[in-house]
Amino acid sequence: MAKLWEYFAQVTSLFASLFTQPDWRDWLDIALMAILIYQGLKLLMRTRANSVFKGIAIVLVLAWISDQLQLHSISWLLQLVINTGILVLVILFQPELRRMLDQIGRSKITKQVFTSQRKHRAEHSEQVVSEIVKALTNMARKRIGALIVIERQTALSDIAESGTHIDAEISDPLIENIFEPNTPLHDGAVIIRGERILAAACILQLSEDYSISRELGTRHRAAIGMTEATDAVTLIVSEETGIISMAREGRLTRYLDAKSLTILLSELFAPDSLTPTWLSMIRRKEEHHEG
Repeated sequence: MAKLWEYFAQVTSLFASLFTQPDWRDWLDIALMAILIYQGLKLLMRTRANSVFKGIAIVLVLAWISDQLQLHSISWLLQLVINTGILVLVILFQPELRRMLDQIGRSKITKQVFTSQRKHRAEHSEQVVSEIVKALTNMARKRIGALIVIERQTALSDIAESGTHIDAEISDPLIENIFEPNTPLHDGAVIIRGERILAAACILQLSEDYSISRELGTRHRAAIGMTEATDAVTLIVSEETGIISMAREGRLTRYLDAKSLTILLSELFAPDSLTPTWLSMIRRKEEHHEG
């Protein structure tokens, strides 16, 4: 019986040492590291970096095997690759790291600390929405291709510099005139900041998502690519079909009509004017077209 009590005492002491020796800083450190590893793996699995990550894992396994088998030349070469791996990872994963940092900067906590939401007058916002909807529906009817980027929290000054500076009030005639075929500014994207057209004929980076349907052209890929890298919302009019689409957070919603556009744009320019019922209808429409 004494030996049994001694055994339980040893087990109790072992478990007690596991929980009493580390302090709160150690648990916090472990929790933060677990979150970082999880988020990093989650980011990698959704991008083409997935295959690169598998290659890195294979290199680490080969380095361990060569060290165990004392293959000095191979081990030295692999260790050299591993030692310079941080710099290589930064170069290889530059788009993914930039996207991750941008997502951190666009988090709700960061917005509350560093930024203040823009407030628009309801009457003027309704006029802006009306002008954009009118321009898009008219261009869709005429089969005129268009690409409009609406800036949100992420500044798009660098994108605007690639085009022609305009800084004009939003109006249906101006938007249609910009995208009129065979005019100097029709090829490229229009950037909208607040309630003004900031620039036109801007160059956007194409999405690298290989799962995008082949029937979607360069204009749609550029629109999706912009929303993958920033929190901007893009509006597209297909030159071939006249279909109006919207891209947000890397997802594309197609077959929008004037009513849907009005609701979506009202959410962007005057979010306080929408009720939860309207917002839920928007979400259902997006999920329907994604499916």
